[in-house]
Amino acid sequence: MEILQIITELSHEFGTSDYVRGGGGNTSCKSTETLWVKPSGTTLAGLKPELFVALDRENLGGLYKVETPTEPAEREVLVKDIMANAVMLGSKGRASVEAPLHDSLSATYVVHTHPYLVNGMTCGKEGKAKCKELFPDALWLDYIDPGYTLCMFVREEIKKYAEANGQEPKMIFLKNHGVFVAGDTADEVRGIYKTIIDTLTNYYDEKGITAELAVEPDPDDDAVDQVGLKLAECLSDETVAVAACGMFDYPQGPITPDHIVYAKSYPFVGEPSEEAINEFKAKHGYEPKIVVCSDAVFGIGPTETKAALALELAIDGAIVLKLAEAFGGIDLMTDQAREFIENWEVESYRSKQI
Repeated sequence: MEILQIITELSHEFGTSDYVRGGGGNTSCKSTETLWVKPSGTTLAGLKPELFVALDRENLGGLYKVETPTEPAEREVLVKDIMANAVMLGSKGRASVEAPLHDSLSATYVVHTHPYLVNGMTCGKEGKAKCKELFPDALWLDYIDPGYTLCMFVREEIKKYAEANGQEPKMIFLKNHGVFVAGDTADEVRGIYKTIIDTLTNYYDEKGITAELAVEPDPDDDAVDQVGLKLAECLSDETVAVAACGMFDYPQGPITPDHIVYAKSYPFVGEPSEEAINEFKAKHGYEPKIVVCSDAVFGIGPTETKAALALELAIDGAIVLKLAEAFGGIDLMTDQAREFIENWEVESYRSKQI
């Protein structure tokens, strides 16, 4: 089917590290009856046409009418069940939690990514005001917990925008999250993204800020091995993989949901010991995925892939931290927003798929 081939090509184009990390971002295409959306936890770069989850749009529409529980956990379980019931026969996988948001846009193709160039603005203290100047036709939304709450709010904001402007928005910027781009053709999507990236690149140039991150020389293998041995003694996982690079100006708090999922909200800073790690765990409720010690930054995970991904997200966060200076400095997620992501089953599922 041509429409699935096109969205697959777009997924690959916008599945590079300039736009997403890990299993972040999602894409979709639609007909009158069917919404095809990226499976949760998969990578955009690895998508194939047959992997997209097909949802019956009429059945999915029941989500917009049901009265949901006020308790977040109960609400998300109900929403997950409704979405699962909308999956069409023969389709496998679990649809992205943001499928209803994709369904709320009339455009044939929707591509949602988290580029660091965009998140320099969406995570900046002055991002909202500057967005109105740089992208006057865009829809900006302040931070909302992902999932059902976000989808329903965005659905209403899309309607309001369409009533006021005679058409739906082509660009939706979400604070501390990323951007949605909608278009009826692949070239329209590409053109909108080019406008976004070119506009932001020019703005950063005017401010004298680049996405180049200053990183100290990598630690030697012996230093990495020593830290790995220490962590193996301190952490609960029997298997500890370590990825390392030289010191950089690392983020010291939650920036976006993706950074929380893959690298956690806070790094452990200092020489690792069982006592220090236990204190960190008691304070934050989890063991660290990023350790800063011995003049280096270490990504930690049960596998080499997850350790490298944690470090990759820490580096991405550092780039966002630097770029946000063009928008008044970094505006970290609130404790309430952070705790929702840390305890959200959907994000736990997504992390496990990598």
